[in-house]
Amino acid sequence: MTSIERTAYPRFKRLITAHELHLFFSPTRDEVAWASGATDGDEHLLALLLMLKSYQRMGCFPSLEDVPEMVVDFVRRAVELPEGTLPLYQAVKTAKNHRGLVATDRRLGDPAGLGLVVDHAHPLPHAFLYATPVEVPQADGVRMYLPLLDGSDQVGVMALTLDTVDDDDRRLLRRLAGLVADMLVTKHSYTDQFFQTRRREPMSVAAEIQWSLLPPVAMSTPQVAVAGILEPAYSVAGDSFDYALNDDILHVATIDAMGHGLDAATMATVAIGAYRHARRADIGLSEIYAFMDRAIAEQFGPEHFVTAQMMRLNVATGHLQRVNAGHPAPLLIRNHQVVRQLESATTLPVGFGGDEPQLSEQTLQVGDRVLCFTDGLIEEHEAGGKQFGVEQLIAWVNRIEHAEEGVRAVVRSLSHALMEERGGTTSDDATLFLIEWRGGAADHLATLE
Repeated sequence: MTSIERTAYPRFKRLITAHELHLFFSPTRDEVAWASGATDGDEHLLALLLMLKSYQRMGCFPSLEDVPEMVVDFVRRAVELPEGTLPLYQAVKTAKNHRGLVATDRRLGDPAGLGLVVDHAHPLPHAFLYATPVEVPQADGVRMYLPLLDGSDQVGVMALTLDTVDDDDRRLLRRLAGLVADMLVTKHSYTDQFFQTRRREPMSVAAEIQWSLLPPVAMSTPQVAVAGILEPAYSVAGDSFDYALNDDILHVATIDAMGHGLDAATMATVAIGAYRHARRADIGLSEIYAFMDRAIAEQFGPEHFVTAQMMRLNVATGHLQRVNAGHPAPLLIRNHQVVRQLESATTLPVGFGGDEPQLSEQTLQVGDRVLCFTDGLIEEHEAGGKQFGVEQLIAWVNRIEHAEEGVRAVVRSLSHALMEERGGTTSDDATLFLIEWRGGAADHLATLE
């Protein structure tokens, strides 16, 4: 079950890490200057900054009594207020005025709490990528963009215009958005209308198979977040990925079936089916590789193969195990910078009857990210030009990691940037899959007896 703080009814988490405090609750110089100019005392300054950072993080205003002491203490120390300063309002009117200042001063608009200013020219993708409401003042009122969330999974965005917006409106709209998201998730399994509305061009049969096979393209829990993307979206064939979070173990696989079109999609379907079957039998990575290898060889013969990379990440400890069957080595990202490729021993691609693979193991640090990708990303080149290469990929990752925060935003921006860099076309499938380890036990998951 998704924790309540990840739903459309946000609350402060019971446990907030030091990394999260610095990431989400550090006031910037501009914010401190703005708040100082709007208040006349330390208590009001602290209260206004807490309102601001809470609104950026959750998209709503909590009662000051509900703000955790560690957050209050962190913000107080960040702006060097005297020990013992408390966020207090002597008058209800002052508190209301401060909430109005935060909600309407869009120069400070960062409702996702990610250090990014809301792009009023593109409010819809901002609301979708950061799962946070965006308000855009217009001549005829306020245009609202509300993320539609199924737990932590972004279903879409609901947009509407109101004459004015107050806190009661915001609370009701968040609940309405939650109801609409539930309806979409419930009904999409027996209607094609949502698929047809989303699509901008015809999709190949191979791509239809691959997209129906995928898990949600993004997942976020307090311990770990993942996001993946396939290109070209409307004609992808042999690339795919899969994942599952079982107790404290995140299972991940990325694959690339040989060839193109329907043959590649069929092979990828068998590979993912074999991976899921073996994974659910609770066997080790080496045994999973062997099971997939037999399934591909028996179904397609010795001249067909699938490259693959399988991982297991313990989300409580950060211990990462990998088996690489012909994939490029993933990138390790720390503090928004690629520190190295995770080189390891490789075995033959799935279907070639390779020996028992050697496990590679690392221990991640809290906040580390691991970026997996298929060879179509780095081997692509324009006619007569050189291959894109790992070095260019690393340069773009470093650039985008400093501009974006959430894993879904990073993957989306990176995919678009790389596609543009390659001239807007690709001759092979290209997959990105990003994992962020946040630390802590997965005690938010249901346990079946």
